[in-house]
Amino acid sequence: MTTETKPLHGRICLVAGATRGAGRAIAVRLGAAGATVYATGRTTRAKVSEVGRATETIEETAELVTAAGGEGVAVPTDHLDPDRVRALVDRIDRDHGRLDVLVNDVWGGEHLLVDTFGKRTWDIDLTAGLRMLELGVRTHLVTAHTALPLLNRHPGGLVVEVTDGTAAYNAAHYRENLFYDLAKNAPIRIAFGLAEELADSGGTAVCVSPGWLRSEQMLAHFGVTEENWRDATAQLPDFGVSESPAYVARGIAALAADPDRARWNGRSLDSGLLAREYGFTDEDGSRPDSWGFILAKETDPATRVEDYR
Repeated sequence: MTTETKPLHGRICLVAGATRGAGRAIAVRLGAAGATVYATGRTTRAKVSEVGRATETIEETAELVTAAGGEGVAVPTDHLDPDRVRALVDRIDRDHGRLDVLVNDVWGGEHLLVDTFGKRTWDIDLTAGLRMLELGVRTHLVTAHTALPLLNRHPGGLVVEVTDGTAAYNAAHYRENLFYDLAKNAPIRIAFGLAEELADSGGTAVCVSPGWLRSEQMLAHFGVTEENWRDATAQLPDFGVSESPAYVARGIAALAADPDRARWNGRSLDSGLLAREYGFTDEDGSRPDSWGFILAKETDPATRVEDYR
C-alpha cells in the first residue's frame, strides 16, 4: 500500500447522508482512497425513512466502502436530532480520537418538491416548505456544530458542504421555489462562514455541487437506469450533459487528498471544475460540465452538449 494508491489511508471521514446517490458514491470513493468512513442516514435494513427505499441502506453503503478498500462503519443517525449526532461524534472520538473530513450531504427532501416548482410561496404547503429547511439547513447546522470541535482538534481538517447549484448560478437564478432556493443556497454560506472560522487552525471549508446528477430519482423520472441512461436523451437531448454520482465523488476524494486544498477555502466548487483541476473523468471517460453548459445555453441556445462533455 502506498500513499499514491491509498492517499487517504489513516484518515477518518464522516459522510452525513450516505444512504444513496451522491452521498453513497462519496463514501465509497473515500473508502477506495483508503479512508475509514462513517456512513450515516435514516434508512437501515430494519427501518426505512420517509423517503428511503429498502434497497438502499446505510449498512449496504458501509459494505461498499469496505469492498472498495476502506473501512465502512454504518451508524443510523437522524441529523435533526442533536443527541443522536452527539452520540455519533462521541463514537468517532472513542474509536479514533480524530475526524479529518466531514461531508455534509444531508437532504432527503425530494418528495416535498412534487408540484411545487413555479408556485408562489403562499401557494406552497407551509409544513412542507419548512420541512425542506429542516432537512436542508438545520441538519447541516446541527452536524457542523457538533462535529467541528472534533475535526478542529487536529490541523488541516476538511468540511465539504454539498448542495445543488454553484454560487455563481444560484446568485443569478431563482430556483423556482423559495424554500428550496433557501435550502440550496444555505450550504454555500455555511461553507463561506466556516472557512473563516477554521482558517486559524489550518482547516478548509468548501461547498461542492454536482452537475445534472443521475440520481436514483432522476433516472426513475426518465424511466432509465445508469446502464441505459442515454436512452433518455431521446426525450431531452440536454440530458446528455448529465453525470453519474461517481463524478462528484471523485472530485471530493481528490480534494480530501490534496495537501494544498486550503487554496479553495470558502469557495463554491462543482464537479466539472474539480475534474479539470484534478484531471479525472466520469466513469464513462467523459468530463461533463453541466453548469458551464447551462450558463452557456442561456446566452446561445445553439450551444451543443458535445462541447461540454
